Amino acid sequence: QVQLVESGGGLVQAGDSLRLSCAASGDTLSNYNSGWFRQAPGKEREFVASIGWSTAYADSVKGRFTISRDNAKNMVYLQMNSLKPEDTAVYLCQAERLTSVARFQYWGQGTQVTVSS
Repeated sequence: QVQLVESGGGLVQAGDSLRLSCAASGDTLSNYNSGWFRQAPGKEREFVASIGWSTAYADSVKGRFTISRDNAKNMVYLQMNSLKPEDTAVYLCQAERLTSVARFQYWGQGTQVTVSS
């Protein structure tokens, strides 16, 4: 089982940058695909970025956000540049592993990102 703890959120102005961190324990994160999701008030949780054999991004963050992983530290990061008010949400770290018989998915508690205009 994997425990995930996010950090790095905060209140920033439009155009600023933030780097979110996700610390994993309990298992080796490189055994999983890692991702960031976000959920704004009154909205459904949405995909932001993922990293495994390759990286993937939501269209809304392409060119502004970068996901990376440090396997030695068991950490996943989300560098967010040129932040916009619509990026305001709780950001959640996810780890997922698929086997032939099961899907293992773990979530952190989230970190709040608020972007003021």
